Amino acid sequence: MVPEPPPLPALTRAEGELVDAYLAVVDLLGKINPSRTTHTYGALRAAQALVGRAEALREALALMHARGESEVHVDTLARALRVLDGERRAGRVTLPRT
Repeated sequence: MVPEPPPLPALTRAEGELVDAYLAVVDLLGKINPSRTTHTYGALRAAQALVGRAEALREALALMHARGESEVHVDTLARALRVLDGERRAGRVTLPRT
C-alpha cells in the first residue's frame, strides 16, 4: 500500500496558480530537453505549448503582485512543490547522469 502524501500547505488562489503554472512549464521543458527526448514532433508540440503556459505563469505572478502579495513564501511554496512531485519533474530538465 502506498502511503498517502502529506497535505498541500494552505496557499492563496494565486499561489496555487503559480505552482500549477510553474510545474506545467517544468514538465514542458522536460519534454523539450534534447538530452531526454527521442522525437522532434513531441518536443515541437511541447515548445508550442510552452508559450501559453509561460503566459499563465506570468499572469499568476502579476495577479499576486496586483493583490499586494509582494513576497514569495519560499518555504510554503517549496513544500507544495515537493508534495506535487516537483523534484522529480524538475529533474527531467537537467542533463541525465552518465
